[in-house]
Amino acid sequence: MSIEKFKKLVSRVVPLPIENVDTDQIIPARFLKAVERKGFGDNLFRDWRYKKDGKPNEDFVLNNPLYSGEILVAGKNFGSGSSREHAAWAVYDAGFRVVVSSFFADIFKSNVLNNGLLPVQVPDNFLSEIFSTVESDPTSLFEVDLESQTVRNLKTGSSVQFEINSYKKECLLNGYDDIDFLISLKDKIVSFEQA
Repeated sequence: MSIEKFKKLVSRVVPLPIENVDTDQIIPARFLKAVERKGFGDNLFRDWRYKKDGKPNEDFVLNNPLYSGEILVAGKNFGSGSSREHAAWAVYDAGFRVVVSSFFADIFKSNVLNNGLLPVQVPDNFLSEIFSTVESDPTSLFEVDLESQTVRNLKTGSSVQFEINSYKKECLLNGYDDIDFLISLKDKIVSFEQA
């Protein structure tokens, strides 16, 4: 599956200041029956987003019209629990391109990178600043620049750098999944074989 190229994104954010969000909270197990990557966004955070009768929970951030954007900002330790790739599918299918937190579970981080999402790990104090900025002004914009590996609060001007595996960075910048990356090396592989 080819992924959408990612270089720079300027967007509002959706704040989810909850710590220790596990993959079952991201996409409950009862919705894991499908094997295609589509349709999972409707059930992202299903048990928080909807009441038992199926009506939207107006107190949950995804149902609040004040918040929108392609950047999900979550509390510390996002994506813990089981290794289900469906959690990455659900976040992506809901329209997010970036997830920001001060800590990600390793398997979740790997899964989102493999599915065209950029996990941006920031220091706790910068995460707090994002939440404060959005609380005071939900229309605040943030810039995520993959080439320079920075995230900037355009309201305050402050920014931090983030780490990313160089291979995964190249894949996101070029819109490659693992197979696309290998295909991109075809000429080099042929040259090597001929030598």
